[in-house]
Amino acid sequence: MAEINYESLVAELIKPLVTHPEDVKTTSSIDGDKVLVKALVNPDDLGRVIGKKGRVASAIRTIAHAAAIRQKQSLDIEFSANE
Repeated sequence: MAEINYESLVAELIKPLVTHPEDVKTTSSIDGDKVLVKALVNPDDLGRVIGKKGRVASAIRTIAHAAAIRQKQSLDIEFSANE
């Protein structure tokens, strides 16, 4: 199976939601079968990415998690604002 680029996947899920898509930055680190993706967005867009009661962030995690399961990996995504 082809390796999934989780940074690109998460960035492409976030960019349509924000008003400053050029400020979206993602990094990832892999430790065995665990993947951590850090998504940095413009401070004005952080609320849009998280959503009411975290629903948008949860939906992004669900989609990315489905891709990770196919690779037999666990995935965690952290959202924060760039400085």
